[in-house]
Amino acid sequence: MFSWDISMDPLPMHGKDLGVNPDDLMEHPEPEPDAKQEILENKDVVVQHVNIQGLGRTKEDLLGYEISDVFNAKNLIDVMKKAHIARQRLLRLGIFKEVEVLIDTSEGADALPNGLDVTFEVNEIKRLTGSYNTMVGNNEGSMVLGLKLPNMIGRAEKLTFQFSYGTKETSYGLSFFKPQPGYFERNLTLNMYKVTGQFPWSSLKETDRGVSAEFNFPVGPTSHMLKWEGVWRELGCLARSASFAVREESGHSLKSALSHTMSIDSRNSAIFPSSGALLRINQELAGFTGGDASFFKEDFELQLNRRLFWDSVLSASLWGGMLFPIEGKPSCIADRFYLGGPTSVRGFGMYSIGPQSEGDYLGGEAYWAGGLHLYTPLPFRPGRGGFGDLFRTHFFLNAGNLCNLNYGEGPRAHLQKLAECIRWSYGAGIVLRLGNIARLELNYCIPMGVQSGDRICDGVQFGAGIRFL
Repeated sequence: MFSWDISMDPLPMHGKDLGVNPDDLMEHPEPEPDAKQEILENKDVVVQHVNIQGLGRTKEDLLGYEISDVFNAKNLIDVMKKAHIARQRLLRLGIFKEVEVLIDTSEGADALPNGLDVTFEVNEIKRLTGSYNTMVGNNEGSMVLGLKLPNMIGRAEKLTFQFSYGTKETSYGLSFFKPQPGYFERNLTLNMYKVTGQFPWSSLKETDRGVSAEFNFPVGPTSHMLKWEGVWRELGCLARSASFAVREESGHSLKSALSHTMSIDSRNSAIFPSSGALLRINQELAGFTGGDASFFKEDFELQLNRRLFWDSVLSASLWGGMLFPIEGKPSCIADRFYLGGPTSVRGFGMYSIGPQSEGDYLGGEAYWAGGLHLYTPLPFRPGRGGFGDLFRTHFFLNAGNLCNLNYGEGPRAHLQKLAECIRWSYGAGIVLRLGNIARLELNYCIPMGVQSGDRICDGVQFGAGIRFL
């Protein structure tokens, strides 16, 4: 009998585990490693039984989808590979703390000479768990408290309550997550939430109370999300000095929107990718299912990465989007695009590019932004193979524009307006990876193409977030 945890340990090549007499091995030269594996791969076996030990509230029919492929194994190496994959699938459900795999020869009256039994020993997560952590958003931080009821009904469901208190946003919400048995990537999430946020660049505060339903599913190499959201929005002024344009937006509104997001991600890392590409396209239609807001909104994100010499990486990014008001209703300040800051066009203040009134930035209905980056290891490679690998030096060139369009004009006029008054910047700095979810940047920026009303950050600029241009 043998077992393994996260990685597959090499199979013992002699001894009672494989039923081979060590004395027999004394009379013959030991095969080369490749020959050993060939012997194991060519030895036909039959998986007769797959057992799961340690189940409490989990339903066995759910796990049958995850482990059924083990029965299709044809040789010993194949059994190990498929059992390892099944173990990963069980852990992915988020209902077990530990999963161990044991493989042994079959026993009993129906045992075949080449029969094997595979046993999964599981340890279920408690019925109620709590968490406390910090979260980094786009140039903001927050403290997050959460309570989870995993595996509520025994089929990997999860009920989560979360409270978040941040520098610009406070929220709490309740969500219910339900995967499709056998297809974890297909799942349904229901949410109820309240979010209160402050947006000092617009002298605006917003309180959202809403419900939403999300359905996630893969199609080939792409991932898709269909979402409906109904939200009651309350907008107000953050300061007495707020401009009249912001005061006009104050009040209550109801938004009901359908959205679809398609993404394909072949990057080897979300934070420091050295190869691969990302394409994400999002469409949102508001007003079709009711509410005060009526618009169609589309935006995209494209990123390409290529490894160069000396562990350096060249990365290119392109963002863009347009918002089309429907039924002659003007767009809301909360629905428009915003641009500028350490996470987009560096060297400019946070969301301080584009239309503004009395120092308050109002957003725009169309935008584009592009970036070219060169990431290299730190000079002289201090801490190589350890802490030093969390850092990169960073050279960048960013450009973009944000404006409102006259939709009575043709596409040529729209492109011409987006090509006018381009803001751009260049500079260098240091990037720090925080796990595989966020990163920090400290850059020296030189903004160019500055227009009247833009707020710039000429010199050192600090940024923290999960999504960077």
